[in-house]
Amino acid sequence: MLIPLAFIAFWPSPVDQPIQGDLGRVLRYLHAHGVPRWFDYKFIEAAANVALFVPLGIVASRAFPDKSWWRVGALGLLVSGCMELGQLLFLDDRFATPQDVVTNTAGAVIGAIVARIVTRQMRARRFISDGPVRTRNSSC
Repeated sequence: MLIPLAFIAFWPSPVDQPIQGDLGRVLRYLHAHGVPRWFDYKFIEAAANVALFVPLGIVASRAFPDKSWWRVGALGLLVSGCMELGQLLFLDDRFATPQDVVTNTAGAVIGAIVARIVTRQMRARRFISDGPVRTRNSSC
């Protein structure tokens, strides 16, 4: 899970650089056809940062089921902070921003919450279909 994040974070140039022109053309087309102006490059970048960390939140939540969602969020904050610090210190063509840390952390939190909700629903369905688990001493 962390290896793909490291590749994206420490790629020497911005990972969206090859498609920036195409993305600009698509956004101009969308805006000309009624899509609101707030749906812009910054919005897409923020949404991508959130989406990038949702899997981390899901995996961490499943790997550490006893940890609360905010602790998984703290892990996302730590990982994102390390990535942004590495970009700041070692990559001249990359831009470390506090907004990236916030959106990445939000993605980890969203992933953790989604994992918890899905886990609860699966347990509830299993309980309904299997019935309550009875022990030897339980009476009917």
